[in-house]
Amino acid sequence: MHSPSRKEFVSLTFTGSGNYNSKQWRRQSCWRKWKQLSRLQRNLILFSVALMLVCGIATYPTVTEHFRGLTVVVKEDEGHVLKLVIPEVLPESDKQNQPLVPEPPSEQKRAPHKRGPPGLQNRLQKKGTRSDIQVEENPIQEAKKADKEKGEKPLVKRGALIEADQATEGGTAKEAENKVAVPAVEQEDHSHEPEFDRLEAVRDAFRHAWKGYKEFAWGQDELRPISKSYGEWFGLGLTLIDALDTMWILNLREEFEEAKTWVSTELSFNKNVDVNLFESTIRILGGLLSTYHLTGDALFLDKAKDIGTRLMPAFNTPSKIPYSDVNIGKGTAHPPRWTSDSTVAEVTSIQLEFRELSRLTQDTRYRAAVDKVMQKVHKLEGKQDGLVPMFINTNSGQFTHLGVFTLGARADSYYEYLLKQWIQGGQKETELLEDYLQALEGVKKNLLKKSSPNSLTFVGELSHGQFSPKMDHLVCFLPGTLALGAHHGLPADHMELAKQLMETCYQMYAQMETGLSPEIVHFNMHEGSIRDVDVKLADRHNLLRPETVESLFYLYRFTKDRKYRDWGWEILQNFNKYTKVSTGGYTSINNVRDPEYPSPRDKMESFFLGETLKYFYLLFSDDPELVSLDKYVFNTEAHPLPIWPSAE
Repeated sequence: MHSPSRKEFVSLTFTGSGNYNSKQWRRQSCWRKWKQLSRLQRNLILFSVALMLVCGIATYPTVTEHFRGLTVVVKEDEGHVLKLVIPEVLPESDKQNQPLVPEPPSEQKRAPHKRGPPGLQNRLQKKGTRSDIQVEENPIQEAKKADKEKGEKPLVKRGALIEADQATEGGTAKEAENKVAVPAVEQEDHSHEPEFDRLEAVRDAFRHAWKGYKEFAWGQDELRPISKSYGEWFGLGLTLIDALDTMWILNLREEFEEAKTWVSTELSFNKNVDVNLFESTIRILGGLLSTYHLTGDALFLDKAKDIGTRLMPAFNTPSKIPYSDVNIGKGTAHPPRWTSDSTVAEVTSIQLEFRELSRLTQDTRYRAAVDKVMQKVHKLEGKQDGLVPMFINTNSGQFTHLGVFTLGARADSYYEYLLKQWIQGGQKETELLEDYLQALEGVKKNLLKKSSPNSLTFVGELSHGQFSPKMDHLVCFLPGTLALGAHHGLPADHMELAKQLMETCYQMYAQMETGLSPEIVHFNMHEGSIRDVDVKLADRHNLLRPETVESLFYLYRFTKDRKYRDWGWEILQNFNKYTKVSTGGYTSINNVRDPEYPSPRDKMESFFLGETLKYFYLLFSDDPELVSLDKYVFNTEAHPLPIWPSAE
């Protein structure tokens, strides 16, 4: 309604679909409103508009300077394109001997920039181009590409700093935001690094890990490098014993001698302590037997006989399937508190060590105990095409939890030891070979699938007939085992499958932002998937595991394809970048998807020295006689044991 004092205007109400939105009518209406205002009201409005214009002009230079600082000119063909630049965080140096840079003052902290998922790396061994994957890159990544095409050095990649005050067992997102990566020197391309330099890099990594262990955890089971302390499991110096043969192979004689002195004067198995049969067999018994064979020093054989004898009560069960735990001081054994089951992998992956102990001591009871286990498992019902369930009952001797099949945790090394026992015994035990070959056919039939979009071959899991595209990092032992079998005369297609799975295991590293593999991945199988690998939040940790490096060693030793060395070199550099602790040691991490703050767990597993670094060294070595695969077979903890002469 308009004012009734203005007689020349009439108020109308339209109904229906009349044209009420005339532009001319709206302009006249606005002018009438303006004229209805008092002079004071109009003056106040004009003054406010003028003041806003003056303030805008005054602040204009500051705004323009701010945007100039956040833009970069990227030349594209003949024109120039302004693009927004997100400030890049520079990495720490990955030079092996350099101490890490201290953290800057807290006032310089800024929230980390999160990257999107990386595309499949350009080493995919398939026809086609990388255009199959749609990945959005930021302007800095595009500038890197442009620099490479011009022959210039690329921009520095981001990295992460791990300092001794960053201990977290499960860091939160809030904690991650309060951490800052520290700038460091530019990385260099080492893809064609001389092999001697790579070997020295492994030795340097071992020295750095050993420094932390020696200073903060000497004689204890595991180093906690960030808190500069240690963790105990059995109280038997696991890391030291696990690393003995590694030091010998790496020719670190000074470190070996100080460790040998501790074994001679301090190591005692006469302790009232429960130990896990499987872990103490593969790490302690295997490590001592291996070191004896490499050095010829009887000290290590005597210690091996001592621990082997103390583990024997585990086999005193109704079924002769061993208990999982043994008190090596009291001579008693028992299953876990919550079950009477043992895992199949644990009871079938102790044979190499006890068989060798019998051969060396001429005491047949060690071998007899573990051979009974294999004979029983060979005859058991409950398998599916040679695949075994994960659990076996120590009272009944029967498989339990039927219908679940995996090559990951709780079953993995059963398949590995089928082949390796056959090799160890001179390829005479045909039952072992038959079980191995049948199991591989079961893998091909039930567990082997292709991912989308890049057709990566992977090994999934089967649960009561339902397939799951879940693959543990532990399964990456399989490429190496397949290659080893092919080397010893098994079908050539085993080697082809080994190469395909090796590519997949490498991609589990390459597709992560840190270049380090998570503990578990899930592969996409649906058409239209953008990336092959997905990782759940709970599976993003990395424990410094050796399986992929182990398989790279086998594949390079048998094929001499340099790409396997280059892949291994990438992984070693990323271990140095994201897990190396400045004061000594390496740490497992919680999040391989966050290069800004991978969230250290403050734990260095003994197998990092016993397996991972050993396999790195053997991968980069040009000497095929350095632990010849025609003379030795590695146990599942990377301790080499001799292949028996054919006369035995």
